Amino acid sequence: MAAAGAPAGPPAASRRAAELIRDCSFEISPRDEWLGERLRGLFDAGTEIFVSHPASATHHDIVAACTRLRRAGFVPVPHVAARRLATLTQAGDFLRRAAGEAEVTAILLVAGDPPAPVGPFADSLGLLASGVVERCGIARVFVAGYPEGHPQIGAAALAAALDAKLALARRLGLAVGAVTQFGFDAAPIGRWLAGLRARGIDCPVRVGVAGPASIATLAGYAVRCGVGASLRALARGHTAFARILTETGPDALIAALVEAEATAGRIDGLHVFTFGGVRRAAAWRRAAMA
Repeated sequence: MAAAGAPAGPPAASRRAAELIRDCSFEISPRDEWLGERLRGLFDAGTEIFVSHPASATHHDIVAACTRLRRAGFVPVPHVAARRLATLTQAGDFLRRAAGEAEVTAILLVAGDPPAPVGPFADSLGLLASGVVERCGIARVFVAGYPEGHPQIGAAALAAALDAKLALARRLGLAVGAVTQFGFDAAPIGRWLAGLRARGIDCPVRVGVAGPASIATLAGYAVRCGVGASLRALARGHTAFARILTETGPDALIAALVEAEATAGRIDGLHVFTFGGVRRAAAWRRAAMA
């Protein structure tokens, strides 16, 4: 098996894959040991670092993490989990402090995992509709995309919610794009992206990919996130998993995504989920760019 690196293929495809890998964003936990100054040894200054919002973290933790990232020269993008916000006042405090203390200008709006909201926001559309986002100085929002569906929401409802969020964000004067759930199989991602374009949705899309991790870690997160098609591909030994099975990174998937662009439309970028393996994700990216 070949060593880790930019996906093989015709020169144009290899250049495109290298471009996507070079410009990708990364996601880490607000309590990751590498967060802050130590991250300078792994990623270039100016890299967008998304900060997740696990159940164990408060919005104060997210703001503190974003502030550390900004001081270290990175561009922090916090997750804002609507169902975890107890009041509109708390939402405003979160966003104003993120904008003021960490110079945050972009956020990722998600509903969050709680089965019932702790406050007035049942979903990310409700939070967006409150007007608090633009009032607090946020200029750009990302919303979640689900190429493989959601374990608790039907396909038609997902599509309608995405359309509504994109339209509302634009009416509010916000720049808007989508970041997808991570996956291992390019086929459902390509079909989902082609479906967006067929509906006239032209927003930028970043495709989520999994950084190098053990199969147990990847499968655990996939079950939690409802990445069903990818799990089925893993179970039947799909060739797109050849490199993942050796824990070298998502090179084969990226090559397949580049190929899918011909029919599905251009991908705006990649978003790497590190699953606690920030150093391994950085090493993979360096090797891929070498």
